[in-house]
Amino acid sequence: MSIFAAESGAKLSNPPSISAWNKAERKILRIFMSIQIGKHITLPDFPLLLAPMEDVSDPPFRYVCKKYGADLMYSEFISSEGLIRDAIKSKQKLDFFEYERHFGIQIFGGDEEAMALSARIIDATNPDLVDINFGCPVKKVVCKGAGAAVLKDVPAMVRLTRAVIQSTRLPVTVKTRLGWDDDSKNIEDVAERLQDEGIGALTIHGRTRAQLYKGEADWTLIARVKNNPRIRIPVFGNGDVDSPEKALEYKNRYGVDGIMIGRASIGYPWIFREIKYFMETGLHHPAPSMEERITVIREHLHRSVEWKGAVLGILEMRRHYSNYLKGIPHIKEVRGQLVQKNNLEEIEEILENLRLTMGAASLQYA
Repeated sequence: MSIFAAESGAKLSNPPSISAWNKAERKILRIFMSIQIGKHITLPDFPLLLAPMEDVSDPPFRYVCKKYGADLMYSEFISSEGLIRDAIKSKQKLDFFEYERHFGIQIFGGDEEAMALSARIIDATNPDLVDINFGCPVKKVVCKGAGAAVLKDVPAMVRLTRAVIQSTRLPVTVKTRLGWDDDSKNIEDVAERLQDEGIGALTIHGRTRAQLYKGEADWTLIARVKNNPRIRIPVFGNGDVDSPEKALEYKNRYGVDGIMIGRASIGYPWIFREIKYFMETGLHHPAPSMEERITVIREHLHRSVEWKGAVLGILEMRRHYSNYLKGIPHIKEVRGQLVQKNNLEEIEEILENLRLTMGAASLQYA
């Protein structure tokens, strides 16, 4: 029986159609099968998150990822010290567009006061949430007692988290790792303590700091956190998800609330679309045609130039071409031309010639 069935004996003068009932039911079902962060952020069931990546997750890149299905996106990570010193690069990373919502700004740092002040600055920009990075393994961050370094001092992590939560009206989330090294995988304790402080969600990368990005991500500990009866907040997994099959396998095997995708999205924003399609149908979405690839490269390029100016926009776009064109036969020469040109019109000409040469045929990776 429909969950919207009228009470016994009730009469409807103009009963809605069956399709109207079905639409209403689906709407209610979506509400019940959703992920909640704080009071005001409602994500779809099993959301796909775009990871915050330094020098990658800027507004032009986020635009193409949103277009193809990213449900929650983040800024590049921002130094709390740089933010309170009014550093231009740090300030610029605060900018985002309304179409990017749901959107979080991620900060890192090892000083409570700086983190608290940063949270207040972020509040004024009105994103959907503040995310704290306790997972970055890069030496220059770790040496400052920030990022993954805090995994060695859980009480400090708790204090930093508390300082941010007390300084913002926004939901606060955390991204971290399993632990510092194999001898100190403390994520289960970390998850409980951070939840007790009031975080709204936790994203766990399935490696230790010592691993950096080497070896295989271990999702078994992520699953143990998720299946801990004390844990009530959403738990998202991160690490090595690079295909629709793996996304579905990890969803079913580890029971996480969603997946954060990082490196697999660079130059391939279609990963979000393909995962969602596979989960809904069990089928593979057709690979993007050359026409679609060129269209997205152009969108990314033009937004990069608009956002950063011609010189920097063209320069920083170069890191994306190899991934966008990966798997295309005999592409090395064209890729070399793209990274050598400094003029937008010349780059456009190369892209148009490539489009005409390759046609609109769909490509399948080897």
